[in-house]
Parts: sequence; C-alpha cells; structure tokens
Amino acid sequence: MTLADDSLKELDNPSLTTDERALVRCRVAADLIHAGRYEAARDSLGDLWKGAGERPNVEGLGESTAAEVLLQTGALSGWLAKVKGAQEAAKDLISESAVLFEKLRQTNGAAAARSDLALCYWREGSYDDARAILESAFALIKEDATLKAKTVLRLAVVEASAGRYSDTLRLLTDSAPLFGEGASHYLRGSFHNELALVLRRLGTAEGRQDHLDRAILEYTAAAYHFELARHERYVARIENNLAFLLYKLGRYGDAHEHLDRAQLIFTRLRDAVSLAQVDETRARVLVAEKKYREADRTLAGVLKTLERGDESALLADAFTLQGVVWARLRAYESSKNILRRAADVAEGVGALTSAGQAILSLIEEHGATRHLTPAEVHDAYLRANRLLKGTQDAEDLDRLRTCALIVMRRLSAPVIHEKNFSLYGAVHEFEGKLIGQALDESGGNITKAARILGLSHQTLISILDRRHKALSGKRKTPQRRLKSIIKDPPKE
Repeated sequence: MTLADDSLKELDNPSLTTDERALVRCRVAADLIHAGRYEAARDSLGDLWKGAGERPNVEGLGESTAAEVLLQTGALSGWLAKVKGAQEAAKDLISESAVLFEKLRQTNGAAAARSDLALCYWREGSYDDARAILESAFALIKEDATLKAKTVLRLAVVEASAGRYSDTLRLLTDSAPLFGEGASHYLRGSFHNELALVLRRLGTAEGRQDHLDRAILEYTAAAYHFELARHERYVARIENNLAFLLYKLGRYGDAHEHLDRAQLIFTRLRDAVSLAQVDETRARVLVAEKKYREADRTLAGVLKTLERGDESALLADAFTLQGVVWARLRAYESSKNILRRAADVAEGVGALTSAGQAILSLIEEHGATRHLTPAEVHDAYLRANRLLKGTQDAEDLDRLRTCALIVMRRLSAPVIHEKNFSLYGAVHEFEGKLIGQALDESGGNITKAARILGLSHQTLISILDRRHKALSGKRKTPQRRLKSIIKDPPKE
C-alpha cells in the first residue's frame, strides 16, 4: 500500500463533497506527477481525466477547485504529450487555471500554474519564454518553501538548457538552503542532479577535473535521495546522466553499463521518450568509439520516436548527431541537409543554443572541404555566431573559435602543403568564388553576371550546371520572353 493509495482511500468517505473528492484526486495526482509516475497520476484523477490535452468537466465545482483540476490535468498532459500540438493543449489548460487562481487572488496557486506552464515552453525549446514565466512565478510565491524550491529547480533546468551554466551554478549555490534537511527526498535529489549537470558541463568545457569529480558525487547523492523517495523514473535519469559524464571522460564501457540500467527501468515503465534519450546518449558513445553504423541504427529509432512528439529541442539535438554520423559515413549531402534542418527546427522554437551547435557541426564536418563553398562556410559561421552570442558554455565558445579558423582558411588563398590540396580543387574553388561575387553584384541576373566575368550567357549557365550547382540559389529565376505579336514580313 503506497501513500497515494492511502490518500485515495479517503474517497471512501461518503460525507465528502464533490469539491473535496476532486481536491483529493488532485493532491494525489500532483504528488505522483512530481514522482514521475505519470500513468499512476492519470489513474488517480479518475473521471476528471478525459485524455491528454482534453478539457476536464469542471461544471458544478467551485472556482478554486476547478482551477486545481485544470492545473493538474494540464500539467499531466504536458508530461504525457506524445503527439504534435499536445503541448499547446496543455498550455491552454494551465493558462485557464492560472487565470482562475489570479482572479481568486490565490497567488501560490497562480505561481504553481505559471511554473507548470513554463515547463511546456521548455519542452518545446522556448527557453526565453520559460525563463520569463518562471521569474514571474517566483515573484508571486508567499511563504511556501517547497514551491520556491520547485520553481528554482525548474529555472535551473531552463538556464542549463540555454547554455547559461555559470548563471545556473550561481542560482543553485545561492538557493542551497531551500534543499536542506527539511526538504523532501525528491527535492534534494533534484537539486543534486541539477548541480551535477552544471558541474559536468563546466568541468568538461574548462578542463576542471575537480568539477567532474564533484559531479560524480552529486549524481550519487541524487540517486540516493531518489531511491529513498521511490522515484524509479528519476533513478533511471540519473543513470543516463552519469553515463553521459562517463562518456565525456572516455570511460565508454562504464557508460554502456549505466545506459543498460536506465534502459531496463524505462522499458519497464514504457516511457518511449526517455528511452529515446537513453539511446541518443548511447549513440554518442558509439560515435566516440567510431562505431558509426551501429550509431546510425540506434539513432533511427530515436528520431522515429521524437518526430511523433513535441520535444523539438531534443529532436534537433538528435538530428545534429545524425548529421555527424552521416558525415563520418561519407553521406555528405544527407549530412549537410539534416544539420541544416536541425538548426532550423531548434531556432524555430527558440532553442538557440541547440541551433548554434548544429551549425557548428556543419562547419566542423564540412567546412574544410569542397562540400561547402567558402561563401556557405562564411554564412554558416555568421549564423552560428549570432545564435550563440548569449552562451556561457566554454566548450561552445571554443568550438566557435575553431570554426573561425576554418572560415579564415577557406576565404584565404589555398596553400600547397595543406591537407587534401589539389590544383584542380583550388582552381574550382576560386572559380566558384568569382562567379558567386558576380551573381551577387548582378542581383542573380545571369546575363549581367556573364558580362562582368567576360563570358557568354550560355557559357556561364553551362559552368553553373556542370561545376557549381551549389550557386544555383543565387540565380535569379529566368523570365519567359513574350513572343512578339507582330509577324516578320515574308521573305522574298
């Protein structure tokens, strides 16, 4: 018999009003959601649950109770979202709840609703929106240490997802008193997990072994508290996170062992999205081991799962990894296309860090070769620099500097002793650069560009079609010439 079962037994009391019964179900559901037991939370809501994103029937309930029902069904919908558009439906339910709480001047309820609303934006990769909502939620909270702690943790998740690791570490360090002995094991486990994540990122980027050693200790502490709280799903997430750290340290065998443990738990829980995240981590390990074909097979299942849902930021990261794998397998065109798609998907939902990382991978895998023109490499770098302008991730900044060197080499004159140098390649690249400049100057007009280059119209078209198809995007769409309505006089 679990605590949730004990709480639900209160429903056997015939003297409970309709509102009281609904509030019991909501209280149990909230506890189960925080424990990561989403299916059990759904069952605990009884007939209040109509399906993910479906509006519950709150007719006859008091406004305060209706607000709570809308909040819990909306929050659970966000976690159970498996199809596109489900996050929007969850946001609608939570927003309606927040409006009711604010109308009733129940500030803590309104803050809780905003906190769950921010999670929906975070899942979509809209980190700026999520951050603003969480900050507004924190400002509303009055004398509720648990709610403050939950909101701080969610803000830390958002800041870390946006690559603002120094800010995340400062936030967690300053908020540590909220996670002392008086806090639940769930909150303490979550705190240690987030602290481990940011220490791992900073340690990896800055070469700080002390950060990495401490991250392992923090993960161990997180697992301990989650086990005490009987939060099996979170224990599995710690296993995945620890595997990622071990992969970064080059301990690939140990990483696979922890991934196996996480996979067993998520398989038992039938959590497809979390299983996809485990497989994505495993694919990273396989890439590091240069087992590209195995990584490719693993990623196929990851993408199939993520494309069915709303986890756009996760999908973009998986696309990026797929692009790297395909480049290593010499499927160059497919690699370039999916890396660009990764950037577009991420930028489209505001996940600028993920978008920037996709473009960095594009430059790293293709920038030093003829698979991208010098102009394409230059444009890609400018885009990556724009996307990552707010990052505090030293690893991303180091990659950005390395990519700048690639751009400078491509834009400068070729050097005979460079790797992969050939006279034909150098001439081909220089020819493409001049034609690209002429097309830019002529606004894409082939006739004018040919005149600038001292070529005939037909010769330039032939060169573009045979040797520089990548420049086709610069060409102005040719206009069909109208036939004259005046007939030529008959020949004598």
